[in-house]
Amino acid sequence: MKGDRVEVLVDAGTGNVERFEIVATRAGRRLEITTARGVVEVAEVTRSGRTVRSGRFMASRVVALVELPALEAEGAVDETTRRRLGPETTKDRARG
Repeated sequence: MKGDRVEVLVDAGTGNVERFEIVATRAGRRLEITTARGVVEVAEVTRSGRTVRSGRFMASRVVALVELPALEAEGAVDETTRRRLGPETTKDRARG
């Protein structure tokens, strides 16, 4: 879904951590995460399955991999995101 993103934190050595972000840039695209042979690959894929963009990281260097779903239309969010964002505000209640 457009707006979905994956953040990957990679150990760059000497105590440094680099942050990479892969985002689904258009409607109908999704992000796929695969792990094989010591490599983690995050790919933006079209509906037909063609890879548009990808990032490959050594699994031994990946510190964290965080999937962040896009917010749904009209300000509504799924239940997991709502828990992460905290309680509703009066402004959210007014929207319905």
